[in-house]
Amino acid sequence: MSIQHAIWTVDNVPVPLRVGRLPNEQTLEDMIVRDPRILSSEWMLVGRQEATTHGGRVDLLAIAPDGSLVLVELKRDRTPREIIAQALDYASWVESLGAEKIAQIYQRFTNRNLDEDFRQRFGAELDEETLNQSHQIVIVAAELDGATERIICYLNARGIAINVLFFEVFQYREELLLSRAWLIDPGETQSNVAATAVIRGEKEPWNGEYYVSFGPPASRSWEDARKYGYISAGGGSWYSRTLRLLAPGDRIWVKIPKTGYVGVGQVTEAVVPIRDFMVRTSDGEHPILDVVANAYLYEASADDPEMAEYFVRVVWLATVPESGAINEVGLFGNTNTVCQPTTPKWRHTVERLKTHFQDWNRLA
Repeated sequence: MSIQHAIWTVDNVPVPLRVGRLPNEQTLEDMIVRDPRILSSEWMLVGRQEATTHGGRVDLLAIAPDGSLVLVELKRDRTPREIIAQALDYASWVESLGAEKIAQIYQRFTNRNLDEDFRQRFGAELDEETLNQSHQIVIVAAELDGATERIICYLNARGIAINVLFFEVFQYREELLLSRAWLIDPGETQSNVAATAVIRGEKEPWNGEYYVSFGPPASRSWEDARKYGYISAGGGSWYSRTLRLLAPGDRIWVKIPKTGYVGVGQVTEAVVPIRDFMVRTSDGEHPILDVVANAYLYEASADDPEMAEYFVRVVWLATVPESGAINEVGLFGNTNTVCQPTTPKWRHTVERLKTHFQDWNRLA
């Protein structure tokens, strides 16, 4: 299934824009470096044309809010299958990068400190233990043949986090316009990244239990979530898109970052944007914006599909207040809002939590 772009003017008689051309792919790489939002508004570039120990150079290297790395390869003049093979080869090099090496790459790229810039960009400390526990591959291309697209979909469906970002250039009067489209839903790829964030060699089949990160407390009220029956995330699609993994009937275990586990629940409705989420109160149904403590924080972005808060309705099986959060040594943690962990640490975590939340199975 080839991705095709088309743009029309909005007028009484819509006119399709004709396809244009960039001078070369170097122009696109330069544009991405000047404004990384062309790739994603939620990644921070950390390197460019970095030499690998395999004899090649990585076009671009980025970091996501959870400390996972993003290897970006432009197709250039390579055949589609060559670019996949090379990207996988480079990924084996990326996997080996430690915190010190990544910091050195960033210093060469920007002449700045990675820890400080990560904190400023994402509002969180860069944890060396979680840095580069996982990674994904993004291939940038104008088009791919059907066989290559099938290979990429096959790899992604089997847990290899790889995706393609298609770009097309259009001519509008004297201007060139750039459009983009993903081959695979970025949320699916992000889920694969989160699932592979394990200690090397330690992996097992997913146990069907979902991990949920709810917070931070400064912007999201756990007491409201308990009272009205929901989980939520927003402030960028990287945080909200994994909510789409959840479907009615799924069981979730909820952790407040840096605090501990506070509840187990069962999903009853799929994700909806904040404007569409209603809750029942003592005097009838009301929009969530009318009742939550942090409504003023959500209102400003409520009509922005990228930044808005999104909600999933939940029936709580057992919860504790934030002050009673369960936080033992060895319990699983991850900054993705929702993930399907495939590490023995997650199985251990669920087993331990079931001893604390006695009613974890009462609706099953």
